[in-house]
Amino acid sequence: MLNVFTLVNGRLVQEEIDSLEDLARFAPIWVDMESPTPEERRWVRQHFGLSIPEDAMDEDIEESARFFEEDNGELHVRSDFLIDDEDDPRHVRVAFILNDRNPGLKSHGVLFSIHDEDLPVFRLLRLRARRMPGLIDDAKDVLLALYDTDVEYCADILEGVHDELETISAQVLSGQLTDDTAQQVLSAIARHEDLSGRIRRDMMDTRRAISFLMRMRLLSAEQFEDARQILRDIDSLEGHTSFLFDKINFLMDATIGFININQNKIIKIFSVASVALLPPTLIASIYGMNFQFMPELEWKLGYPFALALMVASALGPMWYFRRRGWLR
Repeated sequence: MLNVFTLVNGRLVQEEIDSLEDLARFAPIWVDMESPTPEERRWVRQHFGLSIPEDAMDEDIEESARFFEEDNGELHVRSDFLIDDEDDPRHVRVAFILNDRNPGLKSHGVLFSIHDEDLPVFRLLRLRARRMPGLIDDAKDVLLALYDTDVEYCADILEGVHDELETISAQVLSGQLTDDTAQQVLSAIARHEDLSGRIRRDMMDTRRAISFLMRMRLLSAEQFEDARQILRDIDSLEGHTSFLFDKINFLMDATIGFININQNKIIKIFSVASVALLPPTLIASIYGMNFQFMPELEWKLGYPFALALMVASALGPMWYFRRRGWLR
């Protein structure tokens, strides 16, 4: 899919391109390519003179090659954007190409973005730019707005994680944590830990991209201040993420502790039963030796007395343990 965005009365207007002739009719500031076909790549190359690298969206690209400037003035930025899918949260690599130095190229002042999936951050920016005139002035504003929206998107996810951890905390600290509930709690905690880690990685990647743009000295004074504000927002999110990691670790330890307590209760019952049965076993062993000169061999009440003694020796420790509170 190939979409171009133009500025009309301060608003970002989207146009879907179906042919090279359609592409030539517009003067866009942003060209967004979602899973572009070879034909769409050819249109972009013919109209803008822009060659999209084949490895633009590779995940195993070297970190040093994610932010660089070509000899012709094109900036290449690879960034990861988060998709908060409940079943499969993941990062999607996006390749940005921006030429703001060489007016001789037809791609001058146009931001190109290439990615394999539709991203929530991109949808949110498109919605805002249509409804809020003056939000976008040029291609650099589009790139900064994407990063700013990404930070807000991650902040919303962190708020949801915090709310769900509060619910989990109430379950764990209620004191009535069964094994089935503990299994569900551990699964939820692990999911939130993974999601928080992905958000931290996303923020680190965004920080590096913003820092690269600031070092390139392409931003105006207002855009430079916007970039600094994005970095401050990232700092606050990283602090909140650290707090959530501490809370996750606490809930994990507390849940495992309650599981151990439940297991210890079961082990305690077996231990008490074993101790309670030791005296009857000893008495039965003594009366089962059947020595010739044992006086109890001729005693008619010897066998009932031995049975009564075994019962008393079993009930006595149980009564003592219950009185001490060891069976609660």
